[in-house]
Amino acid sequence: MQLDRETCRRARLARDPRFDGRFFIGVRTTGIYCRPVCPARSPREENIDYYVSPAAACAAGLRPCLRCRPECAPGTPAWCGSSATVTRALRKIAEGALDEAGVESLAACLGIGDRHLRRLFLEHLGAPPIAVAQTHRLLSAKRLLDETDLPVTGIAFGSGFQSVRRFNDAFRRTWNRTPRDLRKTRRTSPGPGLRLRLKYRPPFDWEALLGFLASRAIPGVESVTSASYSRSIVHAGAAGSLQLTHANGDVLLDVDHPRPELLAVIAARARRLCDLDADPLAIAGCLISDPLLDPLLRSRPGLRVPGAWDPFELGIRAILGQQVSVRGASTLTGRLVASFGKPFESGRAGITHLFPQPHDLEDRDLAAIGLPASRARTLAAFAEAVAAGKVLLDGSASSEEVREQLLNVPGIGEWTAGYIAMRALSDPDGFPAADLVLMRAAAAAKPRQLMERAERWRPYRAYAALHLWQGVTDANLLHMDRQPHRTALAHGQ
Repeated sequence: MQLDRETCRRARLARDPRFDGRFFIGVRTTGIYCRPVCPARSPREENIDYYVSPAAACAAGLRPCLRCRPECAPGTPAWCGSSATVTRALRKIAEGALDEAGVESLAACLGIGDRHLRRLFLEHLGAPPIAVAQTHRLLSAKRLLDETDLPVTGIAFGSGFQSVRRFNDAFRRTWNRTPRDLRKTRRTSPGPGLRLRLKYRPPFDWEALLGFLASRAIPGVESVTSASYSRSIVHAGAAGSLQLTHANGDVLLDVDHPRPELLAVIAARARRLCDLDADPLAIAGCLISDPLLDPLLRSRPGLRVPGAWDPFELGIRAILGQQVSVRGASTLTGRLVASFGKPFESGRAGITHLFPQPHDLEDRDLAAIGLPASRARTLAAFAEAVAAGKVLLDGSASSEEVREQLLNVPGIGEWTAGYIAMRALSDPDGFPAADLVLMRAAAAAKPRQLMERAERWRPYRAYAALHLWQGVTDANLLHMDRQPHRTALAHGQ
């Protein structure tokens, strides 16, 4: 990806947080690379190179700045809208896909050749997949050293290093210090328990995100207050819980899990849940020219598309939401959890169960929770398809491939497939075209007409849908304030 040098120059001189993570500044005279928001004195322009990713800067022989900590920057959006394959590959790398296997294995998982994958990474990130994985490993470990009191050995293996010796060698090569020596230089004390601060590019509408999740919270699995989102989680075969709050310009992630060394991987999934790697500048630049969306974008400039901790869970929730209200879908999902989920003592108020997995729903009377027989059959078919690998929700298949897989499940149509793509797969272009509220908002009589209108919203149709839904919500809340005995329209499962 080509960077506009003048735009980068102005952004770094202004220390504009909207560009944090969009590029990195390499200083040839010091051998260090920084974030655009680095508080250090700005170097001379002739001594600077700009890089699209930390891996590209590392490949040029630069080391991360200890002051601005590039490991804390929001995810690099260089691929956004240009290569969904790179996005999927990066998610697999964050989950450890290259910790033991090679690039050939990752490429095969994604359904492409390894040479093509290397070419895509060089084009969009400025470094090959192995270099990206090595940089991710190193920066993840550095962050855990700075922000937690986890044992160094646990951090080494939790970050994907195969031995403590390799872990120490990597730190010496990069910072000329051991991990323990580097930990002694940290500037702030770790937060309570297992806590990480998750950065994002402003603006960020935490209120809208929390409101969206609150209205769709699954009883027993999720709990939302006026200030926090909590839920039970299963990761690496072990159960735990997390809580997300917002303070001082960061999203705070607090985790309770029996394998604390996996905190960085859990944080990556939490980032997707909150859509923290979104690029508001790019999204607004694409959508604001449409007069339908212009006032909505100006009203809620930091709106994010809520993701999902568990794609299977979101798929079940979407199926249960077919042709019923948001509240009705939450009630049905709560019944499903109470009947087929596993009880779990989380220590967090309202969190009592783990969401059932596909095998938990096999050969069960799903209609017993109050479902029509046809809906129960769809749930069973979906669970069976996921368990058998006929529907791939692990990020290995493209959004379009998953859509086709979903449409082969009896009872799943375009709306459900689009909604799952939008939230479970975090596809910025996922779009539930058959949504009645979206059709009304766009003055479209049929889904086909809505799809034609939405062509101008690519590759951010998911954000257009969220803005339209939120616009209806905001209008209904205003109407309820004026006429408190009227109820709001249910929409957007």
